[in-house]
Amino acid sequence: MVVSPGLPIYGQQDASTLDPEARTWVVNTLGTMSVDQQIGQLIMPSLLSTYTGSDTETFDSLVALTREQEVGGFLVFGGRELAPDVLLNPTYGTVTLGQPMSAMSLINRLQKIARVPLIFSSDFEAGVGFRIGGGTVFPRAMAFGAAGDEQLAYEAGRITAIESRSIGIHVNFAPVVDVNNNPRNPVINIRSFGEDPALVGRLASAYIRGTHDGGMLATVKHFPGHGDTDIDSHAGLPIIPHGRERLQMLEWPPFRDSIAAGVDGVMTAHIVLPMLDPEKGVPSTLSRTVVEGVLRDEFKFDGLIFTDSMQMGAISS
Repeated sequence: MVVSPGLPIYGQQDASTLDPEARTWVVNTLGTMSVDQQIGQLIMPSLLSTYTGSDTETFDSLVALTREQEVGGFLVFGGRELAPDVLLNPTYGTVTLGQPMSAMSLINRLQKIARVPLIFSSDFEAGVGFRIGGGTVFPRAMAFGAAGDEQLAYEAGRITAIESRSIGIHVNFAPVVDVNNNPRNPVINIRSFGEDPALVGRLASAYIRGTHDGGMLATVKHFPGHGDTDIDSHAGLPIIPHGRERLQMLEWPPFRDSIAAGVDGVMTAHIVLPMLDPEKGVPSTLSRTVVEGVLRDEFKFDGLIFTDSMQMGAISS
């Protein structure tokens, strides 16, 4: 099984929302797939958005993942900011800046050889230019929170979606809806819209609407809330001691607002909440209580659920 930076582990959007032809195609395609092939569809390894020649070992490995493992898609990686070694583990923190044409070329070549169309995703929290050179770069979410303007958040989502789809990327792992309520948090901070749950929910909902109007799927993260940690889950496993009452009041409102706004996906966090799930040391990503009990049953969310990267220190170590 491929170690995956993005792994949709629990269900898909209700097929009844698809047009009849698409629904028929989904049912027929799934009916022809073995269990191993269906498992492959749940896995989303990463690729770099730099130029990759068709005669390289890197491309050969991507072809093998597509043809032999029949993975569901790929997370398109890249970045314009160096990852601080103090925050990220060495295997995760590598940053390589790609270009739109390079990314598009690689995506198109892989799509042509896939039996089932691939889903491509990326972390475009600050615009396509955050990962791929030449794309629009927006300020981090905290700047939008300072402005407090829903229209600005909407346009950021819409423009990011238009540029993403022009490259061939379908899913944005944004916006971040963690509430920035711990000044010692080393990983969320400026990625959050702010410390007010209502503001975070309002701006996230506007961003989601813009993403949809630009033709892209939006994913909120990191459920059930990564705002009040002082450990970076890329490097270690945070433990949050708070109970349900505080989560209901502070961490969960932006997720509920986003679901009401029609968000397509929710990404889980590699954090432990012993007051929510008493099973010792189980991260939320792997917790049936959190994922099914809270997100599916209590929040009534029936869209895509992605894990955060399975290479992060909170899981891999």
